[in-house]
Amino acid sequence: MSKVRSPAEPWQPWDLLVVGGGINGAGIARDAAGRGWRVLLVEQDDLAAHTSSASTKLIHGGLRYLEHGDFGLVRKALAERERLLASAPHLIRPLRLVIPHDPAMRPAWMIRLGLWFYDHLAKRGALPPCRGLNLRLDALGGILRPELIRGFEYSDGWTDDARLVLAVAMDARERGAEVRTRVRCTAARRRPGGALGWAVELRDADGDVHTEQARVLVNAAGPWAADFLAGPLSKPASQRLRRVRGSHIVIRRRMPDARALLLQAAEGRVLFMIPYEGDFTLIGTTEVEVTEALRHEVASAEEIAYLCAQTAVWLREPVRPEEVVWHYAGVRPLLDDGEAGGASALTRDYRLDLSAPDGAPLLTVWGGKLTTFRCLAEEAVDKLGPVLGDPRPAWTARAKLPGAAETERDAAIAPWLPPALRQRLASTYGSRLATLLGSASGLEDLGVEVAPGLFERELHYLMQETWVRCAEDVLWRRTKLGLHLSAPEREQVALWFQRFSS
Repeated sequence: MSKVRSPAEPWQPWDLLVVGGGINGAGIARDAAGRGWRVLLVEQDDLAAHTSSASTKLIHGGLRYLEHGDFGLVRKALAERERLLASAPHLIRPLRLVIPHDPAMRPAWMIRLGLWFYDHLAKRGALPPCRGLNLRLDALGGILRPELIRGFEYSDGWTDDARLVLAVAMDARERGAEVRTRVRCTAARRRPGGALGWAVELRDADGDVHTEQARVLVNAAGPWAADFLAGPLSKPASQRLRRVRGSHIVIRRRMPDARALLLQAAEGRVLFMIPYEGDFTLIGTTEVEVTEALRHEVASAEEIAYLCAQTAVWLREPVRPEEVVWHYAGVRPLLDDGEAGGASALTRDYRLDLSAPDGAPLLTVWGGKLTTFRCLAEEAVDKLGPVLGDPRPAWTARAKLPGAAETERDAAIAPWLPPALRQRLASTYGSRLATLLGSASGLEDLGVEVAPGLFERELHYLMQETWVRCAEDVLWRRTKLGLHLSAPEREQVALWFQRFSS
């Protein structure tokens, strides 16, 4: 059982102050709080507002990393895949993927060998192994070019990335951490009077500025890690990042079943076509190097055209840009290993840099990927234990995330809900659906239906429990209802927030 403490009293320094509310910052805050440290996490926007909600939504080892010889990362990520599937079955689910084989690209034996390694590099648990397919007899063959007659199928995992970050942050809070969103770190310096640690200046959304004391500062700013060092800390970066924008498009449903496609693209890249939100298909991603990361990245017209063109190589009916109903983009912070080559060849591994400038310990997170956030956080807090003078044992490897529960228990929650609504709520909140519904015993107890399938009870829960401030938080991160609602219906949600806050 992990040790839990309440947040620090105002006159006490925090043990850790974590800057960055993406998956790595939330993971470090959770791990440290679960070991009994006093933790404050600050995020200048919403949780998972940037890179951590703009992924391809896969929990995977990275099959294509095998081509670059990154066996250590693949093994680590595959082991984490198994742990994460067990930790939050309502948010992370098994996914079967199909690779159609084009002999002009890679020989079949090479794909088969890579999949064999993928199955055996780490424990696979209940996920089924790879197998060959006759696409003439397979449902997916119906959407692929008729000359594609052979394929391979293998296992990985899928997640709602923004909800995963939220579940990790909720667990951090429930173990004693304090989480503040819309709070920006504007300066950090060594604590006055010769004391070890940091005095950190924070500015909230209203412009109010105050200072927090912390023994250790953690820089988990993702693609802004170097900017954070150069700005609030006035320190040079010890590592080089290459910032790579990945864009995705969403179209109406193309997939005939629940499996995804892995398609080989130009320049050694791959694309995924993934069943998404029931009625849609997600396609991504691009890899465009950028010099800076914007707070509001968007997919360019060129990237959308590229994704459509690359899928046209494989599909009977090409995807046209006018079919795109939504697109999103985020910047990935990739470690620059000094090797020549494009972004697809850069490692997706991470590096943890711990230093103590002027007696103020600073941990900076460089790189990383969604799948490895738990082991990254564990390694980070393992490094910080000696700095804090009390190494404490790791605990997250078998821990569940909020909302995880047995299927039988989940099935007993609110059988009176309409089936489609209940499926959405159960897959979003898991066993926390019982908390959301409280004593409600019918739809009339859920308050006003602000938009189809979205009741006031859910909005109040999201505001009280999940740091929601506006309609965008609800429609595009806490849920994906923005995809399912019309523009006037989305506007009704925005108007509800305006009325509620006035």
